[in-house]
Amino acid sequence: MSAQPALQSTSDESAEDADHPVTGSHGSFGIVPGLVWAFRFAPDGAATPVDLNKPVEVDHNSWLWLHLNLSDVRARNWIASSHLPASARTALLAADAFQQLHPTGECMYGVFADLIRHLDQSSKTQLGFLHFAMMEHLLVSGRHHPLTALEATRKEIEDGHKLPNVTALLEMIIERVALAIEKAADALSTELDELEEALLTSIPDDHRQRLAKIRRAGLRIHRQVAGMRASFQRLERDDSQLKPPLRVAAAKLAQRLDSIDHEVIAMRDRAHLLQEEVADRLTEETNRQLRLLTAVTTLLLPATFVTGLFGMNTKGLPLTDVETGFLWAMLLIVASSAGIYWLMRRIGILR
Repeated sequence: MSAQPALQSTSDESAEDADHPVTGSHGSFGIVPGLVWAFRFAPDGAATPVDLNKPVEVDHNSWLWLHLNLSDVRARNWIASSHLPASARTALLAADAFQQLHPTGECMYGVFADLIRHLDQSSKTQLGFLHFAMMEHLLVSGRHHPLTALEATRKEIEDGHKLPNVTALLEMIIERVALAIEKAADALSTELDELEEALLTSIPDDHRQRLAKIRRAGLRIHRQVAGMRASFQRLERDDSQLKPPLRVAAAKLAQRLDSIDHEVIAMRDRAHLLQEEVADRLTEETNRQLRLLTAVTTLLLPATFVTGLFGMNTKGLPLTDVETGFLWAMLLIVASSAGIYWLMRRIGILR
């Protein structure tokens, strides 16, 4: 008989029973509070939505996916009082912001990152976390924010996608996580293309801010993809602890995540190179302006000297008694500036 989890713990049950799923082929979870959606899968893999307002029945001819809103206190209380293994309950309720994956005999549980989904589209930079616990006939998952991969998985199931077992569901969710991250990386790469094209003509004021934002997003995504890949690589080495029905295609998923990680790293490095190019262009423009300012200041130095000289209130100043003294002074100013200009051109300061 396959192991089935009971939903509610009672006061007369032992602590040992609370740490392991209850064995049995029939039963009821009762009305599960905080459910976002639930599906029952038949032996042929076809899914049927479960009425969220009715008790969720358990039988040996089907398996269930229960997805909860972890921001709902009632859902958290239900998880805490369920007969899921204690470590799985902890992972479901934890506020951890790091990824993990743990196989423990008849159960596998963990936390994975996914892109947060808004009303009409998924975010390219905001990450949320999927908490899950998986047994042979049950997958309990939860999140605090709507997640892109979960929404995509739900939609495909509602469109008739069949899943033969619970591990196929988990693999499908991870594949949709990888696909969402790949699309986000493509969108960031497209934005980099636009910035690179614009750099050929000008340097808009927002280029540095946009490039910094892309680099931050790339770094954040890289960390999560690398963490997820490492989790499946460890699972590939340690999956002997799991029952055969709970073993996922860890090597395949790790390879898929590895290829996406390479794309994210390439995009992040490209953003870094563009940042350096923008910095070089800005430095070059600043140096050009400083050079022009220096040249103008140098050209005006003789004129400043002459006007300062003739502006002194002392006796014996030249041209004070000459009727054309002002014209001679102006001619001296122009001649001195022209001489400095010729000298700067001669030595190569002005080109």
